Amino acid sequence: MDKIIPEGYRENYRGDLVREESIKDIDLMRDALAVEIAKKARAARDFLHALKEEIHADIAAFVSLSAEKYGAKIGGKKGSVTITSFDGRIRVLRAMADEIIFDERLQAAKALIDECLKDWSTGSNQHLVTLVNDAFRVDKSGNISTGRVLGLRRHNIDDIRWKQAMEAISDALQVVGSKSYIRVYERIEDSDQYKQIPLDIAAV
Repeated sequence: MDKIIPEGYRENYRGDLVREESIKDIDLMRDALAVEIAKKARAARDFLHALKEEIHADIAAFVSLSAEKYGAKIGGKKGSVTITSFDGRIRVLRAMADEIIFDERLQAAKALIDECLKDWSTGSNQHLVTLVNDAFRVDKSGNISTGRVLGLRRHNIDDIRWKQAMEAISDALQVVGSKSYIRVYERIEDSDQYKQIPLDIAAV
């Protein structure tokens, strides 16, 4: 339930009620500017969300239309697709990426790797130690980088515990869903290089 603010008052960042007449003009102007910018940002977010859904629907419809020419039926947002303009100057990419997490077996892998590092401590490669520590470091959200953990499997180490740890990492992988991405590219003048049309406000 929204908090009711009495007429003539503003709530500050501590939750205290402050009479508007006692607030400096510059503070009121700053407040108005922040609220206006947030309003525009939310509108842009909603527009981009609607645009993404519209593009997905357009691509899905076109894929289905193309498949019908061969008597095939394709539904949903499955698979990566590239749509290119007739002159080759525009490329639209619909990319699909699986959302991957690790289950509890990752802890078994970490325990085995720790045993290896402990036994190898006198002559172990410090670069490998750093890679392992970085791989299992969590981010601010408490998540582990799947890419760094999976990267450990590239190291062919002749130790049964290491091999068991790599097997545990593979077994711990769980696909919990998928995300779709839309990227639009345009060719750079008459070259064979393409640049992405930025839809990220930081890249504009």
